[in-house]
Amino acid sequence: SQITRAAVSIPSNIAEGCTKSSEREFKLYLERALGSAFELETQIMIVSTLNNLDVQELITTIQSEQRKLGSFISSVKNRLPKT
Repeated sequence: SQITRAAVSIPSNIAEGCTKSSEREFKLYLERALGSAFELETQIMIVSTLNNLDVQELITTIQSEQRKLGSFISSVKNRLPKT
């Protein structure tokens, strides 16, 4: 399912980014992971609405991880040479 794909994509992009030789490439993979996290949140919210499920705790956890990943991306970006 799309939810599974998005959930797997988050750590997979982070892991793949760790193998890249430049900080710039690493940042791109982190940004992809963050995009997948937002995609996952959206899909869970849709499923929740369609099926009348309470997923607030899960959404709160996802949003916390999004903030952490966003902060990490900012720190990597700040280490990049200014162009």
